[in-house]
Amino acid sequence: MISIKTFLFNPFQENTYVLYDQSGECVVIDAGNYHPEENDQLYRFFLENSLEPVRVINTHCHIDHIFGNGWFHKEYKIKTEAHKLDEPLLQGSSEHAQIFGVTMKPPPAIGKYLNEGDRVVFGNSTLHCIHVPGHSPGSLAYYNEEEQFILVGDVLFQGSIGRTDLPGGDYTTLIRSITDKLFTLDDEVVVYSGHGPATTIGNERQFNPFFS
Repeated sequence: MISIKTFLFNPFQENTYVLYDQSGECVVIDAGNYHPEENDQLYRFFLENSLEPVRVINTHCHIDHIFGNGWFHKEYKIKTEAHKLDEPLLQGSSEHAQIFGVTMKPPPAIGKYLNEGDRVVFGNSTLHCIHVPGHSPGSLAYYNEEEQFILVGDVLFQGSIGRTDLPGGDYTTLIRSITDKLFTLDDEVVVYSGHGPATTIGNERQFNPFFS
């Protein structure tokens, strides 16, 4: 069984997720840790739960979701995994951070590209990659069919959808991604978003004002 721990990090109130199972291996999705005390929170959590971080993956590469990539690379020698189409966002992240009034060192390059249909394996568990562009060109969702949950980054929120006014965003593409890739899943699938509370596919299909 997969356990999911949510951390609320950085000035953008981003959800960083740590997924782990009985093996003790864990995967970090969207490492948003920005402040030193946020790094300490993660370190203590790993230590107290006897966890070994083995993968750091991104749903997409906007700055609030990649602040911690450099820390994981330095502390745990873990390379970032993300979709190749978001590489320009990663490469321009230091400049983008200045626009929002924050500073960040250039993050490490993507060490492994993830694509539609790929599997993210850790311990005894597997996540399946689904390409859901629109918020960013390389946005990925990570789905576990057995336990009926999906991590979607900033593609879909409780009662809302991701922004499309940032570089690489496209409203029509985003709506198509949600309709064709996410809303084909079962109603009971729990949706973990990049910001805000969890929801379900059924709830968003029925009540989300962008679709109902």
